[in-house]
Amino acid sequence: MLRPHYLQSIATLLAVGISPLVAATDNVPMDVIVVSGSRVEHASFDLPAAIDVVDHARIGAGQMRVNASEALTAVPGLVILNRQNYAQDLQISSRGFGARSAFGVRGIRLISDGIPATMPDGQGQAATFNLDMAERIEVLRGPLAAIYGNHSGGVIQLMTKEGQGAPSVETSIVAGSDDVTKIDINAQGKSGAIGYVVDSSRFQTDGYRTHSAATRDEDFVKITLAPWSKSKLTFIATKLYQADTQDPLGVQWLTFQNNPRAAEIDSSDTQIPKRSFAERYNTRKSIDHEQLGATYEQHLGEDRLRLTLYGGNRQVIQYQAFSKAFQTPISHSGGVIDFDRNFYGADLNWVNLRTLARGTMTTTVGLDYARSSDARQGFENFIGTQFGVKGKLRRDEQDLVVSLDPYLQTEWQAGAWLLSAGLRHSKMEVEVRDHFLSNGNDSGSRNYSHTTPFLAVLYKVSPTLNLYTSAAHGFESPTLNELFYSGSGGGFNFNLQSAQSTHVEAGAKARIGADTQINAALFEVRTKDELVVDSSSGGRTSYRNASKTLRQGIELAFNQSWCNGISTHLAATALRAVYDQAFGNIPTGRRLPGVPGTNLYGELAWQDSAEHFNAAIEAIVSSKLYPEDSNKETPAPGYAIANIRVGAKQNWSSWRFKQFVRVNNLLDRTYVGSVIVGDSNKRYYEAALGRNWLLGASAQYVF
Repeated sequence: MLRPHYLQSIATLLAVGISPLVAATDNVPMDVIVVSGSRVEHASFDLPAAIDVVDHARIGAGQMRVNASEALTAVPGLVILNRQNYAQDLQISSRGFGARSAFGVRGIRLISDGIPATMPDGQGQAATFNLDMAERIEVLRGPLAAIYGNHSGGVIQLMTKEGQGAPSVETSIVAGSDDVTKIDINAQGKSGAIGYVVDSSRFQTDGYRTHSAATRDEDFVKITLAPWSKSKLTFIATKLYQADTQDPLGVQWLTFQNNPRAAEIDSSDTQIPKRSFAERYNTRKSIDHEQLGATYEQHLGEDRLRLTLYGGNRQVIQYQAFSKAFQTPISHSGGVIDFDRNFYGADLNWVNLRTLARGTMTTTVGLDYARSSDARQGFENFIGTQFGVKGKLRRDEQDLVVSLDPYLQTEWQAGAWLLSAGLRHSKMEVEVRDHFLSNGNDSGSRNYSHTTPFLAVLYKVSPTLNLYTSAAHGFESPTLNELFYSGSGGGFNFNLQSAQSTHVEAGAKARIGADTQINAALFEVRTKDELVVDSSSGGRTSYRNASKTLRQGIELAFNQSWCNGISTHLAATALRAVYDQAFGNIPTGRRLPGVPGTNLYGELAWQDSAEHFNAAIEAIVSSKLYPEDSNKETPAPGYAIANIRVGAKQNWSSWRFKQFVRVNNLLDRTYVGSVIVGDSNKRYYEAALGRNWLLGASAQYVF
């Protein structure tokens, strides 16, 4: 076991190796300012945590700005698997947390402009991030994430632009392989103390895989103003709409080998030629997500008061696939999910700054409240011999989730030392009111609560070298999606326990001159009662508690600016994630499914001195993925792919023009992009795109 003092010793040895290269210099690169972790503006170099910032330039570096995976692939410790399935969102895991999610994001806290994009049960949707207006994305991993409470194996926080300067209007269009198109139009500006940003976009694709077409409409409005001295008020409204987004489902290994684009054929289909499960049941999902939020911030001398309020509505209807052999459990739920969710919440915190013992102490006291209410129904997905239609009612209930989290965080800095500590008590209540009683009464309630403390120490060896160590307790309660089914499609699983974990980390942050920065972190996480997939079929997944798991790894980020506009970026992760104690028929030492052992992103980029032209080549390398707990089924093989991008921009009078060309998977490698963990029918595999291209252009007019 890697004990905290052992991790610190390794970090010290690493620092000794770096120290001869790191000398005090007047030419030190500017610090990146972050708010994640400390909740106040802080130089990331001086934060005792693994945190990376993806800036606006990288988010828009020759990309569609549709999937968070486009930008976050370059972050160590983070694995984002693009399913090529817009009905199920991305698979995002941080140090292995979240890898088992059947759809959506769990185990990682998602935040947008200070407003949670994660529901109170811990389930989030990365699709609600507006990447067109993104200013930066902060990614926090490790013990410090515990201050965000339940489901904080990591934190991904998006900050959008604020209206500044003269009014401007911009339109952009992107087109590419598989009839991909995206059109975006936005306007921004500032008049007096009022800033505004307005954005609207439409994305469409026929899909790479069979039955994977999608259309997504997004709208975004942000208004900022200063009602009085030293205050700021921000209003944000967002809308995401996807109608009948097709779900291609997973395929078995042989099907993937024969045709990566194909969907799995349903052998019970009576048509000739036989249709796939996805086509026969017309598997699809429609999403309508609307949200409003407001944040008020008031500075009172050195102190600051912040209040965030938000609320919204999310409506989803999803058509799943079940073979006739799996129709018995439909009596508990049905093959059509239809829910209408209202949610709202608030976060109030006070930041106090004072001098203490020849140092500066910053203390944050806060209270976080969230509530969601689902009117949820389930229907059979057939009428007579016709499948993929809404049939008889099989489920009707009200699902309530309420969370209340008080938290305290303090940081003391004096000389070369920085000490940080925090405590959060999370309590989540789940209540089910069953209105469909012909198959039994699933009404009930369950409470989950845990206190998550953390402690961190940073020592400034020199102005260009920092060492730190940190430790924390964390926990993950089951999400609603994990509670919905017990066994093979039964009713609510109120017996699920929350998973509890202990995190330790040690790291070094070094700057070599003005052009080089190196961040390294070693970590260990021990978890008991890990939530794992029990069975998964046709889009329905049930869960159970395993025994103990162990995650040990190292992350490395390297950035170097060379002469003549050349730069390099490297993000590397090595992770050993295993079951540390046997459970069921799973022996000790088996790898956690969906978690690669190694991940690597490398980039060599160039930009001319006038910033008119830029180009880059990217390399992405990943090791194999096991699709289930026993590791006996064929793993998705490791892969290495290369991408290239070329961009240009011009200014003419009041106009600003940009163009780019991107080619992904340049060598046309065939590989599995993601796996559906634990699928009972062994339809684990979801193919990634072959060679594909994007062509984009934008024009902005400044008034």
